[in-house]
Amino acid sequence: MTVPTRQIRALHDDETITVYQAYRPEIGDTAAALGRFPDWYRRDRMTWIKPSFLWMMYRCGWATKEGQERVLAIRLRRAGFDAAVRQAVPSHHDRDVYADQAQWRRALKRSPVRVQWDPERDLHLRPLAHRAIQVGLSGTAVDGYVDDWTVGIADVTALAHEIHALVTARDLDGARRLLPDEQPYALGES
Repeated sequence: MTVPTRQIRALHDDETITVYQAYRPEIGDTAAALGRFPDWYRRDRMTWIKPSFLWMMYRCGWATKEGQERVLAIRLRRAGFDAAVRQAVPSHHDRDVYADQAQWRRALKRSPVRVQWDPERDLHLRPLAHRAIQVGLSGTAVDGYVDDWTVGIADVTALAHEIHALVTARDLDGARRLLPDEQPYALGES
């Protein structure tokens, strides 16, 4: 089966979608223990959420990069995620979306959400032909993410390490069996 170049694929159910982020232990451990982000979570910068587990593994080096030692699976209300994606502006000028750079720059200033499509990754973290979505949240979108959309947070660092160990041992079938079941995701009705 051929995967479309740009298709959101995620672990999801009727009510929620799971996205991933990696943090330093102080943030990751606290958020996982609380099941939500702590009151002191910084909201003043862009935060990027990724529905692709393997893209997250590429980004955080299987939870080994400094400051990214804890990988969190964050369950979000679909309505919040969908609203964010609908208002997202590409992080780079896309001629198929905005005729000129001036129009794109105006849209960037109006929207607290960015989107970019980066090559999806395989178990060896090599790029694939299709893309994985990343959604960048700032301003009011971060507030929605932290206060309204998040319904649960789990630490999946041990899972990341287990899958990586299987890949290192060349047990790709065993590694695949442990991956989250990411299926095509359709945005809900607006």
